[in-house]
Amino acid sequence: MDDYLYLILLSRTGESEAPFKDRLSAFWTHVLREHLEDFQKVYAEKTAFERHGDRLSRTYLVEEDATANLVKRLREKGMEFEPIDPADVYSKYEASPPDWFWIEH
Repeated sequence: MDDYLYLILLSRTGESEAPFKDRLSAFWTHVLREHLEDFQKVYAEKTAFERHGDRLSRTYLVEEDATANLVKRLREKGMEFEPIDPADVYSKYEASPPDWFWIEH
């Protein structure tokens, strides 16, 4: 069974949902087009934004061996994220609808 980690992306302070959603779409489109192998290791996305203090967040379930590359790509694009906890491991079965959207590859 594959191990998955949470990848929690953060909006800018005070950024509303629409611009944050646009930045997420641009980031994931870039990863899909330029780094397909990394994109294929993103298993699921939470269906709703969550509050993270004065920011919004979006959570993804990512294969453990893809996190280093994704962190590199996030930094290159100026995306903020919570530190990834390598000890906080999940199975893909913990990302079930309706709270999660499985990403088709």
